[in-house]
Amino acid sequence: MISRPAYIPFGRPNFGDEEIEAVTRVIRSGWIGMGPETIAFEQEFSSAVEAPFVVTVNSCTSALFLALLVQGVGKGDEVICPSLTWCSTANAAVYLGARPVFCDIDPKTLCMTPASVQKVLTKRTKAVMVVHFGGRAVDLESLRSVLPRRVVIVEDAAHAFGARFRNGRPVGSSGNLTCFSFYANKNLSTGDGGAVALADAAMADRIRSLRQHALPIDAWKRFTQPQSMMLSNQLSELGYKMNYTDLQASLGRVQLARFAKMQRQRERVADTYARELKSPALQVTWQADFSSPYHAKHLAVVRLGSAAVRRGRDALILALRAKNIGATVHYAPLHTMPLYLAGRPSRPLPVTEAVAPTLLTLPISASMTVANARYVSKQLRALLKS
Repeated sequence: MISRPAYIPFGRPNFGDEEIEAVTRVIRSGWIGMGPETIAFEQEFSSAVEAPFVVTVNSCTSALFLALLVQGVGKGDEVICPSLTWCSTANAAVYLGARPVFCDIDPKTLCMTPASVQKVLTKRTKAVMVVHFGGRAVDLESLRSVLPRRVVIVEDAAHAFGARFRNGRPVGSSGNLTCFSFYANKNLSTGDGGAVALADAAMADRIRSLRQHALPIDAWKRFTQPQSMMLSNQLSELGYKMNYTDLQASLGRVQLARFAKMQRQRERVADTYARELKSPALQVTWQADFSSPYHAKHLAVVRLGSAAVRRGRDALILALRAKNIGATVHYAPLHTMPLYLAGRPSRPLPVTEAVAPTLLTLPISASMTVANARYVSKQLRALLKS
């Protein structure tokens, strides 16, 4: 018999004594802002994702914004992105005066496709925001082949640290500006924060400047290189307060060192779900490639069959919550929201509109046990059969 556990959130950071010791070391050093730990973390993360440069910022939202900004996206431009994503993907364009244009998705991968992007391409399209939904890497080569050369690709990899493309290379290695999240529930967490991985040295330098008011010299250089202070207040463009901190970076360095072990635990949870919920009678369909080693398994997203949807997906979520299971939804489609309509009628996205009400996210994290996953599976089976 599987006993009722304490509440199981859909995502929980996996912090231990090593993270506590790392943060304590930084606090005792007297330097907690952006400094040597941040530099080291950027270098180590760069190696992990096989990108020449990595620049850390205060959130993935900031990373997406800066990635568009340094590639010239601005007022009057259009930025294509899927409707099935978190609002940050679209908001990064809105902040710059550009208009998000929503495309449809594939019902199995839950990601955009080249054909769905082609349908909404216009002369005003400046960028395509690729979302590696749930941790599944999108086929970028096929997408690039249908885009004009003037259109840039920005990858929203908030779900995708640890994911790999079909060639075996990690998400982040493509050469596109690729944006990661280190929020509390991510595969690698530093509490919050984000990063841009890229191959262009000039763009990397500009993002480094923009993240801290567009100052030519950051605080650590002013501290360690006193002769540079005379240049530190010379501003030539509007910058932002989007820098990372050494407190966060110290967590990130430990998380990177422990990542393989943490990811193996996610694999165990995913394998348990796949085994325990494989009955055709349950009418549960996993996101395509969820069982693949290339999938980061950030989200455990299932599509419910028609019978379960008729009984009510939201009621099912509440029933799971009552059993201490943090089931949730990723996401409400953005193209139906008033913020993005701006006086225009919503363009129909038939696949997104059909799929979204059927999606259910089950808990998965490196902090979950196999026993937790069995409990979740047992309760979901019982509710689907009732």
